[in-house]
Amino acid sequence: MPAILGTVYLTCGALVIGLPLGIASAIYLTEYAKQGKIVRFIKVGINCLAGVPSVVFGLFGLGFFVILMKFGSSILSGSLTLGFLILPTIIGASEEALKSVPQTFREASLSLGVSKWQTTFRIVIPNAMPGILTGSILGIGRAAGETAPIMFTAAAYFTTKLPGSIFDEVMALPYHIYVLATAGTNIEATRPIQFGTVLVLVAVVLGIDLIAIIIRSYMRRNKRW
Repeated sequence: MPAILGTVYLTCGALVIGLPLGIASAIYLTEYAKQGKIVRFIKVGINCLAGVPSVVFGLFGLGFFVILMKFGSSILSGSLTLGFLILPTIIGASEEALKSVPQTFREASLSLGVSKWQTTFRIVIPNAMPGILTGSILGIGRAAGETAPIMFTAAAYFTTKLPGSIFDEVMALPYHIYVLATAGTNIEATRPIQFGTVLVLVAVVLGIDLIAIIIRSYMRRNKRW
């Protein structure tokens, strides 16, 4: 139970941090920023960030959140690290979703005297939300299955206690699998537990993904165009 809840806490925390930042960044790059060298440079940086190994994010989280910001090894440090890890995925998917909304929608709204801000938040984003949720689903899968980032920032080797606050360490299924597969003198004896833990991790990820898919399907059925 501590490992299952720890994984859910870290995944949801990563979404709470990564999703608003990713959507806001995509809105700025798509709707407000003047297309030019600076925007192209930012997009190249986002694409490069998507290819950075997860262990680098883990070391960044250790140096910045755990040591410099003094959050310690905690849910907060792990969620912030995972949030930045999935940020490029969410930005990319959100950008494509925003671009898929027909330009005529924007022009029709602006021609009626609606402000740019209102057009973006009442016309563009609601119609792009199914695609944005697709990016969040991809982010969920990556955040829930990463070991290296949480190894340095949040995961405990073993604990029987549930976390009492966001500043507590937690067990997590990916790190638990890593420990079972590498620690101890008789690793073969733990194979059934390893496989069982993997099955539980897959079930947890699919469960969270299913919730997001249901929300996305509902929004698609109630689309305005």
